[in-house]
Amino acid sequence: MTDLTRRSTLGVAAGAAALPLLAPMRAKASAPPVAKQVPGVYRYKVGDIEVTVVTDGGRTVPLPDTLVKNATKDQVNAALQAAFFEKDKFSFFFNPVVVNTGSKLVAIDSGNGPAAHEQSKGAVGQYHTNLAAAGIDAKAIDIVAISHFHADHIGGLVTADGKPAFPNAEVMVPVAEWAYWMDEGNMSRAPDPLKPGFQNVRRVFGALGDKVTQYESGKDIVPGIKSIATYGHTPGHTSHMITSGSQTVVVQGDVTNLPQLFARNPGWHASFDMDGAKAEETRRKLYDQLATDRMIVQGYHYTFPAAAHIEKDGNGYRPNPVAWQPVL
Repeated sequence: MTDLTRRSTLGVAAGAAALPLLAPMRAKASAPPVAKQVPGVYRYKVGDIEVTVVTDGGRTVPLPDTLVKNATKDQVNAALQAAFFEKDKFSFFFNPVVVNTGSKLVAIDSGNGPAAHEQSKGAVGQYHTNLAAAGIDAKAIDIVAISHFHADHIGGLVTADGKPAFPNAEVMVPVAEWAYWMDEGNMSRAPDPLKPGFQNVRRVFGALGDKVTQYESGKDIVPGIKSIATYGHTPGHTSHMITSGSQTVVVQGDVTNLPQLFARNPGWHASFDMDGAKAEETRRKLYDQLATDRMIVQGYHYTFPAAAHIEKDGNGYRPNPVAWQPVL
């Protein structure tokens, strides 16, 4: 009995003596937070065509009083909170895509660009970094199809030093969009808040020289990708319909912005829609078609990976995110 007690006492003493040595080891075992996201890339198939969503990032700003021209700030806040967003804050998300048809590699829109990356401290302007992470070389892009000329869609066409970011690509732009933004009279008559947009269009496309080609809506960009007129957000805003076999995805550009606001409330006129009434008409027409034909919509300003099925829901529409596909 004495021997057991002595052994027990020695064991406790030895354990106690070891505690100061073990404590630092336990502290070292805890992992520090990573504090950044992995590359924002997601792929899915449309028949035989491969679509890669390459996010450009996102950011949140204070909710403007006049975000929606025909709804109060209280109504907008109620819609945000119903969708589990924070009150008095508005979140932007940016999600260009690259489409591999098998014979052509087509980028649709290009993100905010390097100036926005620097200004936002990396929150947006991530497109080219994520493109490389997706294993896609910008030099391999055959065509860049632009939906419209707002800065968050054309900024990534040029590098930080003003060179073409897709050096071997043909940049295709809607005829009606080019006609509006390149018109000197339109620029001179534009309200002051819109003038920087005209100047930015000239900066970006001035750097591209003869690489720019205009295209008519309703025609194929390449086989499998058809352009469709979705005017209203801008005078020449154009969406793109990807079809292979029996499957179709509509890359809608800015037919809606954040869907929790503008798909749920299609009659709301966003302050950044240049023709609110036309934008609403376009939105209802396209979303009725999406719901009826059970097509997938790829939304530039949806939350990543920004693809959803649409169903009618009262006077509005409910986006249902596509299921994750672990294998292509």
